[in-house]
Amino acid sequence: MHRPLVITEDTALLDDLVRMAAAAGAQLDVAHAPAHARPYWGLAPLVLVGADQADAVAATAPPARDHVLLITLDQHDDPDTWRRCVAVGARAVVRLPADERRLVEELADAMEPDPRSGTVVCVLGGRGGAGASVLSACLALRASGDRLRTLLIDADPLGGGLDALLGREEETGARWPDLVAREGRISSSALRGALPSFGDLAVLSFHRGEVEPIPVQAMRSVLEAGRRGFDLVVADLPRHLDPAAAEALARADTTLLVTPADVRGVLSAVQVLSVAAKHTSDIRAVLRPGVLDAGTATESLGIPAAGHLPDQPKLTATLNRGELPRLGPRTALGALCASLLRDLLPPEATP
Repeated sequence: MHRPLVITEDTALLDDLVRMAAAAGAQLDVAHAPAHARPYWGLAPLVLVGADQADAVAATAPPARDHVLLITLDQHDDPDTWRRCVAVGARAVVRLPADERRLVEELADAMEPDPRSGTVVCVLGGRGGAGASVLSACLALRASGDRLRTLLIDADPLGGGLDALLGREEETGARWPDLVAREGRISSSALRGALPSFGDLAVLSFHRGEVEPIPVQAMRSVLEAGRRGFDLVVADLPRHLDPAAAEALARADTTLLVTPADVRGVLSAVQVLSVAAKHTSDIRAVLRPGVLDAGTATESLGIPAAGHLPDQPKLTATLNRGELPRLGPRTALGALCASLLRDLLPPEATP
């Protein structure tokens, strides 16, 4: 993999850039003159042109390319700096140390081996036992079975663990406490490498025993990394929204609210919906069979129906044996998941 390119003779600036690259998990190719940079110009994922070399770079008329930044230690917003920016074909001026965080993120982005723009789907239960965790797990399993790179996030600290639901609680890999200890940005490739994975499915759950709430910043970092590194991110949320769950809702493309089509289930789901709607806009209902017909239930909720989750009498026994449910196109549960994926994912991501 090619490395970001730096063109500068300013040793103070270079020291700063090497330090920031290390923070982003990157190494740099360094050219002290434009002639030395020529072989790397078109190959580097990111080019950082020091202000001291901007005029010399412009004089060589390098080929136009994306992802070029002009880096300066000068804090003054003078016209000459912007002239140099245009002359080297840079898209922005980065002033250090004021823009240090932004530059670290640019460097981290440059090191992502396979950047994606994944879809984030949150799943909420309208009441306890509605089946939100089962739908989250099955949706993620079906997506990964269709060769979509999928991240399943257990965001309910008191839910018992999605890894246990999948019969994978003994698998080695990072859990929430391991990620909470880190601050700032998480690389999507590092996240994929750290989590327990089964084919194209990666699972982020909790350790057994005492569980701490997920910090908002940790949830934000995981979702950002998930969006960059996966085709689909499915987050199973608690009904009583904590700050981390609210953060997930705010970043969701779509939220699925699972509820039985009965009076108590719908009344409870309306309460959950009133809170969730403060954080996100696209909420759709997934209905379980009940005494109410689907039309009455969705009209009472006031949101569109995304699908119907059939009763699966043998599903609980299957999961308790550590086996995964069959999600083929001829099964009712598999057909629901396939339909949801077609509706929730962009056409180019759908197999």
